[in-house]
Amino acid sequence: MTAVPKQVADFLRESGPFDLLDDEHRLNIAKKSQLIYLTAENHDEMLQQHRHSLFLIQSGQYSVKDGEGALKHLSDGDYFGYAALLDGVDYKLDMTVDSPGLIICISKASFDGAMQYPKFAQFFNAAKDDMLEHDAVTDANSMWLHKPLCEVSQVKPIALAKTDSIQSAAALMCEKAISSVLVIENNALIGIVTDRDLRNRVVAAGLDMQLPVEHVMTTQPAYLTKNKTLFDAVLLMSERSINHLPVLDAVSNEPVTMITATDIFKQQRNNVLFVISDISKANNLYELTRSSWLLPHYFSSSAKRLGDFDIAGKVLSQATDVMTRKLINFFQQKHGKAPIPYCWLVYGSQAREDQTMGSDQDNALLFAEEPSDEQATYFAKMAEYVCSGLGKCGIKLCDGNIMASNPALRVSLGRAIEESKSWVRQPTPEAMLAFNIFLDARAAAGDFSLFKSLQKERKKQFSNSLFLAALARQANEQSVPLSMFQKFVYAKNRPEKDSIDLKHSAIAIVNNLARLHALANGITVPSTIGRLNNLPKSSGIAEADIKNLKDIWLFLNRLRWRHQLHRKVQDNFIRISDLSSIEKHQLKAAFKAIHRAQQAAVLKYSGGIG
Repeated sequence: MTAVPKQVADFLRESGPFDLLDDEHRLNIAKKSQLIYLTAENHDEMLQQHRHSLFLIQSGQYSVKDGEGALKHLSDGDYFGYAALLDGVDYKLDMTVDSPGLIICISKASFDGAMQYPKFAQFFNAAKDDMLEHDAVTDANSMWLHKPLCEVSQVKPIALAKTDSIQSAAALMCEKAISSVLVIENNALIGIVTDRDLRNRVVAAGLDMQLPVEHVMTTQPAYLTKNKTLFDAVLLMSERSINHLPVLDAVSNEPVTMITATDIFKQQRNNVLFVISDISKANNLYELTRSSWLLPHYFSSSAKRLGDFDIAGKVLSQATDVMTRKLINFFQQKHGKAPIPYCWLVYGSQAREDQTMGSDQDNALLFAEEPSDEQATYFAKMAEYVCSGLGKCGIKLCDGNIMASNPALRVSLGRAIEESKSWVRQPTPEAMLAFNIFLDARAAAGDFSLFKSLQKERKKQFSNSLFLAALARQANEQSVPLSMFQKFVYAKNRPEKDSIDLKHSAIAIVNNLARLHALANGITVPSTIGRLNNLPKSSGIAEADIKNLKDIWLFLNRLRWRHQLHRKVQDNFIRISDLSSIEKHQLKAAFKAIHRAQQAAVLKYSGGIG
């Protein structure tokens, strides 16, 4: 092999997606390619001479406009010219050579041959459309857990009235070959009867079969709304030890279907929830801490591929919810039930259900009314017990003191509503930084109706145009770590010279953008994926852009989880040297898409004033 083909072959081996090809195919491409040195003086002539080629930059920096896209600033490892090859159109190629260097010219025949490989074709088709390559996301083994419940089962639930006899309920279940039946009143769910109820409450007790079914039904059964995911169902059924879960319409509260253990087994590929079950069965603080500390070991031993990390944040967040409810229960067993209605709120990553091994706890208490001194003392003790207990379970205390153990975060519903109004009245940059974490909130324990009342009031306030404009400007303040010429900008003062803070420089920006669009459209779910999934067509955001943001968020979180588990650390500073060539291209594509989304948000909500 001559020196030039070997140089080209070596570079292709390190360049995605050519690294996906076998050695023989890659060598044949290298032999048919040409290496040119591009300068400000010769670039017009050289590009014309090698038109209808795919151009791969080995060195140098260039400003390129090819096809109908915008001007791109490119450097080593980047491609141009693929739009013309894909579209079969002889697009004009405009270039400015900012720094001369070497370009590999790959022939159209070689490019067309490589496009027969699906993943190779996917890479360039995605690049042309400015989208993240989706294959790594859609083939995940755990993606079944993200399915909305309305997609898991469309079977209309079987129901009867509370005045119907136990005999008729048993006959109906036998006729329909089902193991449960709902009890409905005025189209609303009031109870459920399962085969276990018939066995334990009727047959074993020798009860009269002609009695109304209300005598044996389970009242106020656990349920979920149809926009929740299969993962939510698995966790709730595991924690409550139930095999039947009604699914209701989020608006009308009418039952729309029923999820059973059988439905989950049909979807499930591998069980990721044994540790949640152990936590749910803990009878005291010692057992709880022992089970909770198995979580890091579980993730490190079970999560092997990128797709395994897709629901890791949700697993950890739901586990923290279960720990919280268990701790509250332990406290109340010793000190008695709460003197007034309350709701335990969680904020930030736990609310969004994207906790990582390095996440700390962010929580608060919401009261139905202002507590008396005696009542306040009870809740102060409970908050201290729960927060310290979570710390013992591995959910570290918040450095910023955003915890229910802080008296300032134990407030009445009325005071919480007034605080929200003050945020909207004075959305200064300082104020936005102070309360931004509270915009991602979720109820984890207690009286959930208190939180629903708070969200109802906040929903009206947070759609204020000045407030949204301030959020848009804040979302645009953080820049992605990518230079003008598409080179990664590394974090300063780090022992690793090629690290990037993935949390603050990328994931947090996507979270901010999803939150902004959700508030503008009256969406109250706190998770980033949930917010993006629920954006209506009237939001003015293209469906393709929404899908791209979801894929980007999943991709970034995969990289973060892999970094933490493989390197056994809790920080968010991934190393570029740990990434494959394809992942480096994907990361650059993700950063560019985030930047475009930031600019679009500023234009949409604040008239372009950043």
